[in-house]
Amino acid sequence: MRDLLKNWCGLALLFFVSLAYGQTESKVVDIPTRAGVTQRLLVLAPPSPKAAVILFAGGHGGLQIVPDGSFGWGKGNFLIRSRQLFVDQGLLTVVIDAPSDRQSPPFLAGNRQGPEHVADVQAVIAWVRQQAGLPVWLVGTSRGTQSIAAVATRLSRADGPDGLVLTSTILTDPKAPAVPSMALEKLSIPVLVAHHELDGCSHCAYGEIPSLMQKLSALPRQQLLSFRAGVSRGDPCEAMAYHGFNGIEGEVVGQIAGWMLGR
Repeated sequence: MRDLLKNWCGLALLFFVSLAYGQTESKVVDIPTRAGVTQRLLVLAPPSPKAAVILFAGGHGGLQIVPDGSFGWGKGNFLIRSRQLFVDQGLLTVVIDAPSDRQSPPFLAGNRQGPEHVADVQAVIAWVRQQAGLPVWLVGTSRGTQSIAAVATRLSRADGPDGLVLTSTILTDPKAPAVPSMALEKLSIPVLVAHHELDGCSHCAYGEIPSLMQKLSALPRQQLLSFRAGVSRGDPCEAMAYHGFNGIEGEVVGQIAGWMLGR
């Protein structure tokens, strides 16, 4: 409880400093989730944030955030390298790591749709809401989309997020449910899909996007943002390929934030 109060006070101070000096401030916090488990977050607060986003990296998700805010893995991931762009759009930005009991291989691999992950993310959503009093959106990329879709379909409207942003969505997966195969009909929140038309990852072929959008068609607010520009380097499933919106990060984040905030 003492550590939890310390984290609450720390984030309150973070907001005070960002508001007073008109600059982004960042802080690493650990919040309790399940019994004996904590969830590490990197929190970046702009002046007068309009909403909050929780960013979920792809791959195994084990960012291994250290107290100074640097990453042991994943710093090149699309969402991680673009975190300041979200802040610049006026969004309180929270980067989520794997929990304390999954800080070694395989990290979140094989557990992104499990009840423990859902419980951890539920606790983070509640904490951000309590601290900031803002709408909370989950933003995932690649395998991070499997996390946020699973969480949103398994939590109640009161406990779950206010909206989802799916980027480079996992559309097919022989080993685990892909996003279109999840119970998306349970959703009643806004969902934005951002996808590169030239994504070369075998799990994310743009030709599969219609099946996802069909599953989302009953929602009161949903949209697809598609992109063709950028630069593709290396493995087509990695962050410097079209899969990671390489070279167009600012455009992609700007359109995401504009849609979220109704601009």
